Amino acid sequence: MSDPLAVIAQLPGVPEAVDEARQAVDRLYRHRVLRRASPAVSTESSLRGARASAAIEGVDVPLDVLRRDEAHDPLVQGALRVSAEMGRMGPTWRKAPRQVLARLHTVAAAGLAPQAVLGRPRTEDEAPDPLGLGHAPGAKETAIRMDGLVDLLERPTKAPAIVLAAVVHAELAVLRPFGVADGVVARSAERLTLVEYGLDPKSLVAVEVGHLELTYADGLRAYVSGTPEGVAQWVQQCASAVILGVRETTAICEALQRG
Repeated sequence: MSDPLAVIAQLPGVPEAVDEARQAVDRLYRHRVLRRASPAVSTESSLRGARASAAIEGVDVPLDVLRRDEAHDPLVQGALRVSAEMGRMGPTWRKAPRQVLARLHTVAAAGLAPQAVLGRPRTEDEAPDPLGLGHAPGAKETAIRMDGLVDLLERPTKAPAIVLAAVVHAELAVLRPFGVADGVVARSAERLTLVEYGLDPKSLVAVEVGHLELTYADGLRAYVSGTPEGVAQWVQQCASAVILGVRETTAICEALQRG
C-alpha cells in the first residue's frame, strides 16, 4: 500500500472531523492578539500542554505552581523539558524522526530511568501499562513497528497532518518503545507533527489539554483493536482534542487582550 495514511483519512467520519478541526485552527490564527503576541501565546500554550500531559499520567499540578517553578515531580519536570525542547527539534523531525524521539525521551525520562537507557529502545518484552491498554508488543515486534512508523514520517502522503499526528501518537503510546515516559513522548510527537506538517506552524494549539478533557485511554483502546472503526474513532478523538486545544488557546488570547 503506497499511502496507508490516505486510506485512514477516508475512513467514515474522519474527513468531517479533520475538516472541522482545520477550520477551528484557521479561526484561531485569525485572532487579532496573535498579530503582536504570538510568541507569548505559544509559550503559555506549551506550559498548559506540559501540565496536561503530566496530568494524563496521573501527576496533576496547578498552573501557578508550574509558573513559580515549584513542581519537583520528575515526570512533571520531564514534560516541561520536552515542551521546551520541541522548538529546537522541529527542523529535524521530518529528516531524522528516530533521532528526535531519542532526544525527546532523554529529556522526558531524566530522573525516571537510569542514564544508560535514556533515549534507547527497550530490550525487555514487558513494559509498564499506566493507562491499562494491555500488554505492549515484545521488544522485537516493537522495533519492527517503529521502523514502519519512521517510514510513515519520512514518506510523502496525501493525508492531512491530523491523521499522521494521530497515528504517530497512538503507535508510540501503544508500543511504549522506551518503557518509561512513553506517553509524554507520544503527546509531544503528536504536537510536533501538527507543527511541522503544517496544521499549527506556530505551535499555538494546546492539543494535550484536549486529550486530558476526553476519554484518552478509551480512544487508544479503540486504536489497539486494529479495526477500521477503532482507528477512525481514535483519529476523530485527536481531531476533537485539536478543537478543544484551540478553545484553550483562544482563552489565552482573550486573557491577553483584556490585559
